[in-house]
Amino acid sequence: MKAISYTILFIFSLFLISCNQEGKDRFGGAKPKARGSIGEIILAIDSTKWAGPVGEELRAIFEADLPGMIRSESMFKVVRVDPRAMNTMLKRYTNLIYVTTFDDKSGGSQVINAQFSKESKEKAQADPSLYSLRMEDEYATGQEVLYLFGNTEDELITNLRKNKDRLQNLFEVRERGRLEKPLFSRKNSAAEYEARTKLGIKIKVPASYQIAKTTADFLWLRSPTPTARRPDISIFYYETDYTAEEQTFPANILSLRDSITKQHIFGDPEDTNSYVVSEKQIPPAFRNMVINDNFTVEIRGTWKTNNNSMGGTYLGYVMVDEAKGKLYYMEGFVYFPNEVHRDALREIQTILLNTDISWKENQGA
Repeated sequence: MKAISYTILFIFSLFLISCNQEGKDRFGGAKPKARGSIGEIILAIDSTKWAGPVGEELRAIFEADLPGMIRSESMFKVVRVDPRAMNTMLKRYTNLIYVTTFDDKSGGSQVINAQFSKESKEKAQADPSLYSLRMEDEYATGQEVLYLFGNTEDELITNLRKNKDRLQNLFEVRERGRLEKPLFSRKNSAAEYEARTKLGIKIKVPASYQIAKTTADFLWLRSPTPTARRPDISIFYYETDYTAEEQTFPANILSLRDSITKQHIFGDPEDTNSYVVSEKQIPPAFRNMVINDNFTVEIRGTWKTNNNSMGGTYLGYVMVDEAKGKLYYMEGFVYFPNEVHRDALREIQTILLNTDISWKENQGA
């Protein structure tokens, strides 16, 4: 790889640099397709730096615990690799992060530092706010390569702390984008029709999800074939009138959620005492955001059936459409005992964030 220049680089927007090989590998052929599972990151960093304060900051970013979980689960699966061991196969992984500081004389950091030109190091020295460079398709198509650097460890740590949310969001958005293509390759048109005609919203639903229940204001979809490797995932949507801001307060969201599930969702349809409730012992986590100009509250937490026969995690969104005077609660919940829920929750998030609550019939299907 040629020496890296920062002439069009900046940390916050992470401007793209075109690949210097122009779509060809070193043998002149097309680049291979990037490999790697959803949510997996290869992180190249010297072992000493990984064991020190820089490594602690990186773990706080990329291995941060998902909020509201039954047990500790990290946001991403991080595989740490010594830069000197980055062979051809590892360089073709979908998500690569190289981390170094220019004052580090260790062998691993020197391998990364050698990829930076003298000019680029001088630019970084002159502007301590420069800390990252994003490159796409550097070694393989469909690849994201991120360089994180600093003149010193203290400088890099300061920038990592300042931009924790941005770095997490970069890979969260990217991984949802990767997941969308296979997830929506085949869609459930019947479920999408129910959502449009009864709830007035436009949704995307994989064909693997089937309608479990539908009413005038409620739609429940379920992936019907859980296995030892595939969790039991449900998605539901609910519509009601929006009358006051207080409806979006955390306590009221929980009350709304429990009123919906008590009426509609049961662990055993034959046992009315098996309705789903929010688990109170593990406090749910709330986050405010704006999605497609609509105020939204994200909620992550755990659930159980009222008779304690089942339990798991959930991810939900309250979305407000003030123009229509409507409030929508949508959620996905997972039943997958003693297994990791991270991938299932990412699937749920990808489905729910493809909901358009402001859709109008005259806009078309």
